[in-house]
Amino acid sequence: MDPLADLTRSEQDYLKAIYALTLDEAATTTNALSARMQVAPPSVTRMLQKLAAGEPPLVDYSKRHGVALTPAGRTAALGMLRRHRLLESFLLQVMGYTWDEVHAEAEQLEHVISQHFEARMADLLGDPQFDPHGDPIPAADLALPGRALVALSQLPEAGGGVVRRVRATAPEVLIRLGELGIRPGAALRVAERRPLEGTLRLSFEATGGEAVLGLPLADQVDVERAEG
Repeated sequence: MDPLADLTRSEQDYLKAIYALTLDEAATTTNALSARMQVAPPSVTRMLQKLAAGEPPLVDYSKRHGVALTPAGRTAALGMLRRHRLLESFLLQVMGYTWDEVHAEAEQLEHVISQHFEARMADLLGDPQFDPHGDPIPAADLALPGRALVALSQLPEAGGGVVRRVRATAPEVLIRLGELGIRPGAALRVAERRPLEGTLRLSFEATGGEAVLGLPLADQVDVERAEG
């Protein structure tokens, strides 16, 4: 029995959103959820009350303390993340989609595929640990792979590393980063920091090419520091 099949599409989306908003916080607020989901606050409140009243409850919610996932809610959210990120990998590697196209397509498909389809996908792909953007894919037991990353914007001048994750999701941003050669697996170095301009001049190990990137966008690119 697929535990996600008992949840509506809207409930699945709320659990994913709460998970994302509470990665670095114990709880999130109705207003933050409203902004993320683009839904009016009263509708958010009604959904949170519904999720809190379920058996088992999927969220802990109060107006005073906000909302957090219960263990059952976290399990469901991680299950949705696994499904979504496996779909992104499948769309890229098997279906020939580009990395700027896979997120929107996976958002639709994640609500309709079966647990069996998900398992076959994972087997076909060789159980990848990371999706095309470098986001960790929960394992079958929902454990998350870990690694030590730092934002590209934080690298010092002459500091280098390998791009491991791109947190930007807007297709136009991913297209531009791809054109610059900034995608998971790219080895690069900060050739020059330009604080007055708010940019970094980057050099690429494989091609010898260079690119200039603004600090706000560099903040959305995570790298694994080069040793030494």
